[in-house]
Amino acid sequence: MSLDSKLDSLIARHTQLRDQLAAPGSTSSGEFGKLSKELSDLTPVVETAMALKQARQELKEAEALIADSAGDADMKSLAEDERRQLLSLVPKLEQDLKIALLPKDEADEKNAILEVRAGTGGEEAALFASELFRMYQRFAERRNWRFEIMEVNETGLGGYKEAIANITGKNVFANLKFESGVHRVQRVPATESSGRIHTSAATVAVLPEAEEVDIHIEEKDLRIDVFRSSGPGGQSVNTTDSAVRIVHIPTGITVQQQDEKSQHKNRAKAMKILRARLYEAERERAMKERAESRKGMVGSGDRSERIRTYNFPQGRVTDHRINLTLYKLNEMLDGNIEEMVTSLTTEEQAAKMAAIGDEK
Repeated sequence: MSLDSKLDSLIARHTQLRDQLAAPGSTSSGEFGKLSKELSDLTPVVETAMALKQARQELKEAEALIADSAGDADMKSLAEDERRQLLSLVPKLEQDLKIALLPKDEADEKNAILEVRAGTGGEEAALFASELFRMYQRFAERRNWRFEIMEVNETGLGGYKEAIANITGKNVFANLKFESGVHRVQRVPATESSGRIHTSAATVAVLPEAEEVDIHIEEKDLRIDVFRSSGPGGQSVNTTDSAVRIVHIPTGITVQQQDEKSQHKNRAKAMKILRARLYEAERERAMKERAESRKGMVGSGDRSERIRTYNFPQGRVTDHRINLTLYKLNEMLDGNIEEMVTSLTTEEQAAKMAAIGDEK
């Protein structure tokens, strides 16, 4: 099918969906939600396609006016101005349309579970993990997303051994999925008297939040233990067995929650994290099967690789996957990671378009 034929088909489907949803009683409540989602996904594609069709038509008309030797001189001058504008607009709309037609990651619109853990480097790594966690919290605030802290395991010196949050909002996973990986920091620790630069690391995992319809978990596959919560240094948080540990027996994935005083709430939080981890494991398995030859692509999900370095003496942040260096370290740690997110998304789009071209 040619691109024009495909666009005509999409426009026709958009019109059909719009008319069907506008007719009262034409769909059940369940079907209404499904069709509304399809219409919402099609709308930006159709709007871009219609704008491109109109621009191409106006370009033809402008060129016809210019070619008309008997035409009015003033009209020709206006047509030449319009032609120049349209010659730059048409390629832009064509590029926008190609991006809109790229295969979508079904998880992009989902909320996300963020997990940050200290890696090599002892207390310095734990301090860096806490800074990364706060960076994402501030980025969420900038986006008006809800950032719910689910678990924090502190070191007692301001660092985090592990921190987990549930982030909800529009296209959360799409914006954060490339943050998964090993983040490295280079700086002089406050305790370093000789001024020697230390290198430490923290790992970040961003998992699409899975609903029960995405991942069905059999009760028989779970081992659930309850125990008494405790705070730093063994300090008792409460005197009831409210902490929950859930083991998914087939995969060995273990989740523990003790932040809440209610055993029921801790279990609900643990199940949310477990579903997200199982969903991500299934996504990674499917991605690996489909794209074994595209290991170098942005967002491959390989967390064993160092993806980014934060160099404090030079005030720079370098993303090694796309060779992008920004001298905005303090701004980024304050949550201003928009430029990095946009660059990674653009690189993924380019890689997808290149892959489609190779297949042809």
